[in-house]
Amino acid sequence: MSSDRRTFLKSAALATAATALGGLPVEAAQIAGPRDYIELRAYRFKPGTPHTLLDGYLEKALIPALNRRGIRAVGAFTEPEAKDGPALWVLIPHNSLATLQNVTAAINVDPAVVAAGRDYLQSPTKDNPAFDRIDSWLYHSFSGRPRLMVPALARNRQARVLELRTYESFSELKALKKIAMFNAGEIEVMHRVGLAPVFYGQGLVGSDLPHLAYLLCSADRATHDTNWKAFLDDAVWKRLVADSQYANTVSKITSRFLVPTEYSQI
Repeated sequence: MSSDRRTFLKSAALATAATALGGLPVEAAQIAGPRDYIELRAYRFKPGTPHTLLDGYLEKALIPALNRRGIRAVGAFTEPEAKDGPALWVLIPHNSLATLQNVTAAINVDPAVVAAGRDYLQSPTKDNPAFDRIDSWLYHSFSGRPRLMVPALARNRQARVLELRTYESFSELKALKKIAMFNAGEIEVMHRVGLAPVFYGQGLVGSDLPHLAYLLCSADRATHDTNWKAFLDDAVWKRLVADSQYANTVSKITSRFLVPTEYSQI
């Protein structure tokens, strides 16, 4: 099969997937090679409700089952300064949409998960639920950072804080332009100044589309602030932000600082 034919088939498949996901424009460079799909969940709680049952399920049932299925690292985070109510955030990388589909279909009927997660899966009642609701988003990693990266602080089990940033756009094409700006140099600068990016993703499914999200890791808030200032002072970033093609691409920025649980692998 010719390379042109392969490219055409890949493009057609991506167009079909985009239509299935609501017709959103997708980053054109994604035909260049495989990239992770990132599932982000927010388990919501009513104020004052403990998340002990969920912690037990994540630590003893879900995360081990995901690891057995080849998912190399799963993040679980609390949000001490919650912006929209108490929540526990879970980050799951997938190599493909097929992996996401297969894992979602199989995980809670896995006998090992059912046994290890029994208290969470079977005990809660309507009057005493394990959570209030689950919000979920699906992201496709940028071509400039195709795979989720586990930061050294997480690999070494050191103290760390993470910032989850979400950039909403008022136009689907402007959203793609902002992704292009990241691929053109922003990702490189963040890495260089020590912001330790975990992932960058284009939102495909979930609320507040179109938007992108990314996650940064630092030893503490003071270190993060220092590194963020270095990013803003960097000559490459200043050149990018002054480029008119990237103007007016973002309409709203949301920043959340997250703290990993004891069992988080990110």
